[in-house]
Amino acid sequence: MIVADARRILGLLSEIAALEEAIEELCEESELARKLRSIPGFRTISAAELAGEIGTLDRFSSEASLALYLGMCPLDKQSGQLHGTNSPRQVNERAKAAMMVAVAHHIWEVPESRAYYNKKRTEGKRHNQAVRSMARHLVRVMWSMIKHGRDYEVREVSCPC
Repeated sequence: MIVADARRILGLLSEIAALEEAIEELCEESELARKLRSIPGFRTISAAELAGEIGTLDRFSSEASLALYLGMCPLDKQSGQLHGTNSPRQVNERAKAAMMVAVAHHIWEVPESRAYYNKKRTEGKRHNQAVRSMARHLVRVMWSMIKHGRDYEVREVSCPC
């Protein structure tokens, strides 16, 4: 029985690899997916899912509406002593999940983003709130990249020493 399970697992791993290869080929055909993949941490699966769910930026009037669609800007819910947020109904849950995974990887790979995340955590934000805050900044970057036809650029920070 263990041998049969091991064979099944190996078969599933080869199927996963084949699917990832097919997704990689589709990403090369999509300009949006190629742009998203230039962002550190945005890997093939996340970029492909985001590109598929977003489709075209013509659907969105501004980067704020894209952020709302991706679930990266919760709506404030404040009344007197109560402070909180509501999730908007326009959120695409699949795109939100892909964005959260991609941004988490981005935070691990980019030291400046990790510093921003840590700053938000020291301000008392929970993990998901800090990741969503970083993601909101990345939505602005994505919007600008796609509108101006540019890839993500890592700029060296010069020390004023």
